[in-house]
Amino acid sequence: MKTIGFIGAGNMGGALIRAASRADIGCEILIADKIAEKAEALSKETSGRAKVSSGSEIAERCDLIFLGVKPNFMASTLDEISEILAKREEKATLVSMAAGVKIEKIAEMAKNSCPIIRIMPNIPVSVGEGMILYTACACVSAEAEELFLAVMGKSGKLDKIPEALIDAGSALSGCGPAFAFMFIEALADGGVACGLPRDKALSYAVQTLIGSAKLLEESGKHPGELKDAVCSPGGSTIEGVRTLEEGAFRGVTTDAVIASFEKTKMLGK
Repeated sequence: MKTIGFIGAGNMGGALIRAASRADIGCEILIADKIAEKAEALSKETSGRAKVSSGSEIAERCDLIFLGVKPNFMASTLDEISEILAKREEKATLVSMAAGVKIEKIAEMAKNSCPIIRIMPNIPVSVGEGMILYTACACVSAEAEELFLAVMGKSGKLDKIPEALIDAGSALSGCGPAFAFMFIEALADGGVACGLPRDKALSYAVQTLIGSAKLLEESGKHPGELKDAVCSPGGSTIEGVRTLEEGAFRGVTTDAVIASFEKTKMLGK
């Protein structure tokens, strides 16, 4: 039986642990976090499917090790386990989700002792509707990649891309949920301003985005074409679209992604 380890059980690490716990592939899951209560809470949430462990045990036993730590803690985390990893006959595959930190730098921190997969997940993986971008170094075996894909199989969609594109992808799909949540909140605020109760306004805003995204995905149409289909001549929707354009809605949204991209590149330095 394969063993999967998670070092770091914060927001994103926790989301991936939840996704892994839903994948019925017969793997043992171990989790470790400096704040023991986080690991214990996740273990209870997954009905014991994920078991509380330690970084050293994960380094000794696990076939696939997810590193759910922020970029500035990656070096110290790997320093604590690199000697254990180096002594293993069968190498573990490391899976890093640290924004902006390239595989070459992770390998240097790990003293080149392991194959590495670099991923950029987003928070909706916790409910099985996420987007995980990933890239792998040449030494990652086909078996290890297949195991990674199986473990993340219930997380949503996965897409393998060149490492040169992963920071741009991170700015869009990794940061994008925060922008989407802000838009949902703003839509709900607009509904409340028009007299809707808060709970109904939020419910309508959420379902509107869910339905719109599903229609876009299934129709295969350009988003502009679908937008035009909603805008009747002289109607309410085109008046709202005009107001958004006056506020530079699309330009500001584009700028937000670019700003996130530039910050991601800085985090890896």
